[in-house]
Amino acid sequence: MVVHSPSRGSADAPVGELLRGWRNTRRCSQLDLAVEAGISSRHVSFIETGRSRPTAAMILRIAEYLDVPLRERNRLLLAGGYAPAYGEYGLDAPELATFRDALRGVLIAHMPFPALILDRHFDVVEANDAVATVVEGCSVELLTPPVNVIRLGLHPDGLAPRITDLAPWRDHLLTQLTRRASRTGDPRLAELLGEVRGYPSPAGHAENPAGVAVELRLGHRLGELAFLSMAASVQTALDVTVDELTLELFHPADAATRVLMASA
Repeated sequence: MVVHSPSRGSADAPVGELLRGWRNTRRCSQLDLAVEAGISSRHVSFIETGRSRPTAAMILRIAEYLDVPLRERNRLLLAGGYAPAYGEYGLDAPELATFRDALRGVLIAHMPFPALILDRHFDVVEANDAVATVVEGCSVELLTPPVNVIRLGLHPDGLAPRITDLAPWRDHLLTQLTRRASRTGDPRLAELLGEVRGYPSPAGHAENPAGVAVELRLGHRLGELAFLSMAASVQTALDVTVDELTLELFHPADAATRVLMASA
């Protein structure tokens, strides 16, 4: 799959050009966009070619339909000559205190099982103590911040050699990375995708893995550990930082893992 980067280009690219890039990436016709935005396809064409200047409300309406991330919606507004509509506070900012406390509360409550907060690049923002137990023995370089979970999971000096059934887990991670790179147009994600695709691939491939979901099974000094991964994000986010964070929880997939992690 080719990952397009609609946001890539000069910093002063006109708003119409940027909107056309997002529309093409979403494989949406001018007619389809016009119907959803409640305008004529002629108006869409004029916006994209710069013959018509869209209002801030129109930019946001089009961006909503095209599922443009909040960070890029701000860029569209700036390109159109308007102020950004979405704030971007640091996670430790007072404005995000309630959100931050809720996330950290989940990390603590999920012990003794691994839980992480990830940013838009799959870098670890925060993690509970169980994560350190699971990644024991991985390369120091891979565990030096910023720790990237895709790289850590698939690198030959990371978890990959210890994952019992690497093929389906590798497919899972690559699918997540490909989708996000395509959705956001972030060049750093595209570069990461190219990097991890170059890592050694497992010889076998389980086309139909057993169970109800892909499990992370890996050898460990405690014994074989098996986890199911569940991710959550804030779908109603109005802040760029909040929009880009993901909470990932690893639940024990069997009773043995539950006991082993509790004894760690």
